[in-house]
Amino acid sequence: METKRTNKDILIKGIKKMGLSVICMFLGPILMYVAFSNPEKPLYIPLLILSFAICGLAIYLAFIGLKTIMDSMFYKTPN
Repeated sequence: METKRTNKDILIKGIKKMGLSVICMFLGPILMYVAFSNPEKPLYIPLLILSFAICGLAIYLAFIGLKTIMDSMFYKTPN
């Protein structure tokens, strides 16, 4: 009988996605702060849109990363 073990390759992919999510979690609000502190500049709207997109990407990557990590731990081996 084979014991279930964590799939290391899938776990590393999940950790990489979580790392990108953490980077986006810091980058998005920083860009949003810069955009809100300079509303009279010509790049206000594009920078604000970019910061909201990066914040959304951070949430998406966090969910996908967690799902990938959970799949690496609780995967079912085909018979």
